[in-house]
Amino acid sequence: MTATVHTDVAIVGGGLAGLTLALQLRERCPQLGIRVLERRTGPAPAAAHKVGESTVEIGAHYFADVLGLREHLDAQQVRKFGFRFFFSEGCAELDEACELGISRVFPTPSWQVERGTFENFIGERARTRGIDVEEGCKVRSIRVGCDGAAHAITCERDGHEETIAARWLIDASGRAGLLRRQLSLDEDNHHHIGAAWFRVDARLAVDDWCSDPGFRERCQPQERWRSTNHLCGPGYWVWLIPLASGAHSIGIVADAAMHPVENFNSFGRALAWLQVHQPALAKRLIAHHDAVLDFRFMREVSYGCRQVFSADRWALTGEAGLFLDPFYSPGADFISIANTYITDMIAHDIAGGSLKQIARQYQQLFFSFYRNMLALYRGQYGLFGDARVMTAKVLWDYTYYWGILAPLMIGGWQTDIALFAALEADLIVVEALNVEMQALFRDWHAQGHAAAMPRWLDQRDLDWFVQLNSTLHDVLDRAGIRARMREHIELLHGLAGAIHEAARRDAPGLAGRPPTAAVTACTKPALFEDAA
Repeated sequence: MTATVHTDVAIVGGGLAGLTLALQLRERCPQLGIRVLERRTGPAPAAAHKVGESTVEIGAHYFADVLGLREHLDAQQVRKFGFRFFFSEGCAELDEACELGISRVFPTPSWQVERGTFENFIGERARTRGIDVEEGCKVRSIRVGCDGAAHAITCERDGHEETIAARWLIDASGRAGLLRRQLSLDEDNHHHIGAAWFRVDARLAVDDWCSDPGFRERCQPQERWRSTNHLCGPGYWVWLIPLASGAHSIGIVADAAMHPVENFNSFGRALAWLQVHQPALAKRLIAHHDAVLDFRFMREVSYGCRQVFSADRWALTGEAGLFLDPFYSPGADFISIANTYITDMIAHDIAGGSLKQIARQYQQLFFSFYRNMLALYRGQYGLFGDARVMTAKVLWDYTYYWGILAPLMIGGWQTDIALFAALEADLIVVEALNVEMQALFRDWHAQGHAAAMPRWLDQRDLDWFVQLNSTLHDVLDRAGIRARMREHIELLHGLAGAIHEAARRDAPGLAGRPPTAAVTACTKPALFEDAA
């Protein structure tokens, strides 16, 4: 006979999304009964089985400040030296390529996270906080409750079955997507990319890859290896991410139509592919061929979902719901956003509030953030090898992220429905502007251009850009955040105008493509050619 146990919240999946949600819930609602049901037994391996080692500002703030894990991140993980891009298709050495990055670390911290080590630490933290983390739980069935009925999750553990009756059901099962599949919520987001990734038990010291002292001395300290290094080419990019164990994570991500994953779906094929497209990396991997620790590939990396929150007290978080693209490392950001909405809904429910309106509003906001970020990737891989266009695109994408999305999330405003209502008209305009800019980048690339690119572009030379990063943790009241949003929207209009002008100078075929009227009257910030 199957035993039945009761809990307030059942979280299916004890990976990063599920464990961080459990910690956030415990802090917000200490009285809740929380059970985390994890299929794996024993510690998580520090392996390449999961994408998401690099954090950016929203996710980094969530881990460090919302969950209070900064001490672990500083002591046990790698402080990131920002994003770095090498437009290095076919380059025998990296000093032959155009490099876009920073010479010194930006003020707002982020980290490179070794997922197994991090998840094991969070699991232990959860247990010390009185959260039931049950390993070896194989979910056999899920019955979703409706109209106030409890959810029922039947699990097998140590050869015995038990049913967990839960007021709240959270699917954090990763790409298995148990609820997404059961409820037929899958959605094609029309962004088709494949990927392969692996680890080598060696530190890939990018600064030492060439003998030119000028190349090494561009950065202080000379530790490019701490960056998320992107080696970019037409239709693809390759990541290099350092891990605290001393290993390095390497991944190839490509437009499925331009570079089918079958071209690099084993280490041997990946190495041969890199010898053609990124020979500087291939040469170092050949030297470490006996240090390869693991390998995985995936045909469909990105996918959408029709629903993530329900007034019937269920929700999806992390990759159980949707996944965008690893290019700007948004995975932890969307865990942060989803978990914060879920935590607020559960707290609202426990306090006796109705969920019908709040679940709908939070889902609309969540999908708005998702839609805004998807525009940065979809249809853009063809221009990834175009150094000229990509320097402008990266600058725009960062400014959009740091200027609009990050202040709202880091400032703790994401559940303030009244604030979003007040900002609605402005946010609709700037979302449309972002879509227009992504189309401009595609058109600019398609036109071709003759402008030569310098070997080094330092984002630290842009004072306004450094300032944007340094103010992400400013504490603002409601009037302050509204003023900050207006200031940043004006900055984006001005930047759009400057990029339009640069594109028309660079590609005469764009002369008949005017920017929107909104971008022409704003002060235009310095671009790279002005800062050199």
